[in-house]
Amino acid sequence: MVSKVQSPSPAFQTIKDYLLKEIQTGTWKEGDAIPSEAMLAEQFGVSRMTVNRAVRELTSEQILNRIQGSGTYVAQQKYQATLVEIKSIAEEIRLRGHIHRSELHLLKEIPASEQLAQEFHVKAGHRLFHSVIVHFENDMAIQVEDRWVNSSVTPDYLAQDFSNMTPNEYLVAVAPLQGVDYRIEAVMPGKQVAEMLQISIKEVCLVLHRKTRSQGKIATIVTMWHPGQRYQFAGSF
Repeated sequence: MVSKVQSPSPAFQTIKDYLLKEIQTGTWKEGDAIPSEAMLAEQFGVSRMTVNRAVRELTSEQILNRIQGSGTYVAQQKYQATLVEIKSIAEEIRLRGHIHRSELHLLKEIPASEQLAQEFHVKAGHRLFHSVIVHFENDMAIQVEDRWVNSSVTPDYLAQDFSNMTPNEYLVAVAPLQGVDYRIEAVMPGKQVAEMLQISIKEVCLVLHRKTRSQGKIATIVTMWHPGQRYQFAGSF
């Protein structure tokens, strides 16, 4: 029995905070049923209406999933990123109070193909750096970052330790952003991307294509794959 805590916060907010804490600490995981509204009302010494408000708000925020005639369950979490400003995915994850880690799958120098040379506005054969990194949030794969980098803008890219920093964190420090173009599309992943994200090849991905400019040149071209069922983009102006 949890004692009713005297707090300046409204009672529904106290219950809401409790439910969030139990989910964030892993007491209740995705798909787990939470206690019924009657049980929570008794536990906190409040009315069913008060509990209902807390549950309704968490449901509208996609933290909980209410199933008529069955109960209320922890929803599959959709990690989100903002498009208003370019942040390191590690920073996005830390701001959510979660743990970031990454796996480096590729880091090498490759001569620009005709197509890449056109996209970077350089000559074919120009030195480009190519990296592929999988980012994890609380040990769940949420992004495959496939990045091409212009060697004339960041010549030391290959020498960086991307286990301690993300490419974004390094590039922001050495190549101040002058402009960016991006587009988002829903795409089925290929076998390699699906394996890195630990999803089925039949699961739609949200794919962000982004081109950045620095020092009057095209600095990077990156494609970022995200599992559509557990990731979303958001922002406000």
